[in-house]
Amino acid sequence: MTTILESDTCLKSLQRVLEQHGQLAIAVSGGVDSMTLAVIACRLNSATVVFHALSPAVPDLGTARVRAYAERFNWQLHEIDAGEMDDPDYRRNPGNRCYYCKSNLYTSIRRHTNLMIASGTNLDDLDDYRPGLIAAAEQQIIHPLVEARINKMAVRQLATMAGLQELSELPASPCLSSRVTTGIAIDADLLPLIDQTEEAIRKLFHHKSGGENIRCRIRNAGITIQLDDSTAIQPEKIRAAVQQIFSNTRFAHYSAHISIEPYQQGSAFIRVMS
Repeated sequence: MTTILESDTCLKSLQRVLEQHGQLAIAVSGGVDSMTLAVIACRLNSATVVFHALSPAVPDLGTARVRAYAERFNWQLHEIDAGEMDDPDYRRNPGNRCYYCKSNLYTSIRRHTNLMIASGTNLDDLDDYRPGLIAAAEQQIIHPLVEARINKMAVRQLATMAGLQELSELPASPCLSSRVTTGIAIDADLLPLIDQTEEAIRKLFHHKSGGENIRCRIRNAGITIQLDDSTAIQPEKIRAAVQQIFSNTRFAHYSAHISIEPYQQGSAFIRVMS
């Protein structure tokens, strides 16, 4: 009962924030935060506009989820090219790569709308190193979930209240570039291989909905596969799946060394500013 009351309070708080801002353009990645925000905002104001960036860095499941929800809830969806792959500062993958990603994203959205732009940033994100928030501040992006004092747990509760149980159970879903160790250049041809590898391993788990934290980390020494339960699948099955995807590509050298370890959030990130 306590959780329901707290969730109901969060919903009312978010609705008040959204009503104060009026019609918005919401940047949606396909993850639980921005998707939940978009569902609630579009229900509250049917004039809400949703933007989704098509990019090699966005997992296919994320884009498919955005399209499915747009059709299901009749969103005004605009798919755009954020252009981050054309930015050499982004491609060199510095410690503040996310700054360049978000700068390109918000600049691209601005070309398509004069509405105030909202992100799915939640209260917990403020406690982490998020250079993308600097780009958001520079471009006057608003964060309704933060204004409503809603953290990640509350977002999941809101998704459940909204009848979106499948959304509430989604694991964290950062961009595919986050799998590439800081300092290793981002290559548009490498990112789909990472996505394919994670999907292949997900199918080994029989979790086609994406309910398992699975990461294909690209490191200088090779590829590291991280799993919530790193003992759940025989290592040779994982290695075979990785090698099948990377063989006969110009990135085959990464698959010469494949390690398997427990999932660790953000472990491809090295905090060095440049």
